[in-house]
Amino acid sequence: MYQNKTLAVFGVSENPAKYGHKIFKTLLAQGLRVFGINPKGGTAAGQPLFARLADVPAPVEVAIMVIPPAALQEAVEQCVRGGVKEIWFQPGAQDPAARQLAEQAGLEAVDSCFIADNGFW
Repeated sequence: MYQNKTLAVFGVSENPAKYGHKIFKTLLAQGLRVFGINPKGGTAAGQPLFARLADVPAPVEVAIMVIPPAALQEAVEQCVRGGVKEIWFQPGAQDPAARQLAEQAGLEAVDSCFIADNGFW
């Protein structure tokens, strides 16, 4: 279902013990086209991390949020501006106001684990 889509994971860390890193690495291993977002930049799993969605060199269709709830509003705003169609709010990365913003902008918003729900773990 996601093989032909471009994804972005918000909250990818250089630390392999963090969930953002694990999710990013899992999606890469599945052969998906995925970009990592981290305001500090850096690298993860041998890939560059982008400070914001606008820096990604391709249109992103699906965003996966692995960030603190306090950071979700800005991330959703980036997704709305960037033309993202679908946002997954991972457990622990959920906020009713951010979800409402996404839905009001016409994005599909899902409160669940992208990896588990799609059989990658």
